[in-house]
Amino acid sequence: QVQLVESGGGLVQAGGSLRLSCAASGRTFSNYAMGWFRQAPGKEREFVAAVDWTRFDTYYAVAVKGRFTISRDNAKNTVYLQMNSLKPEDTAVYYCAANYAGIGVTRGREYDYWGQGTQVTVSS
Repeated sequence: QVQLVESGGGLVQAGGSLRLSCAASGRTFSNYAMGWFRQAPGKEREFVAAVDWTRFDTYYAVAVKGRFTISRDNAKNTVYLQMNSLKPEDTAVYYCAANYAGIGVTRGREYDYWGQGTQVTVSS
């Protein structure tokens, strides 16, 4: 089992920044690819970003590329999502997730464990 706890969400004005954190406990964190997903009201969950276990390969949704940065610190069992130039359409509940196989990292169904989510609200 892997337990994931997100933090860092909140209310920010358009153009502002937030950094989300996801602390993991349980099985060896460094063995997992980690991803961030989000779900806005009335919409399906969508992929945001992912990082493989080596920390070298990162993946981004088109909507966030160039504005968001995913990183991980295996020594601290934590994955981060730095979000800059936020837009009202970034408003959603953000979830981190762990993927043991490390494949299909843009697909939510490939992930084994999920956090409870943290709300991000961007005002215009």
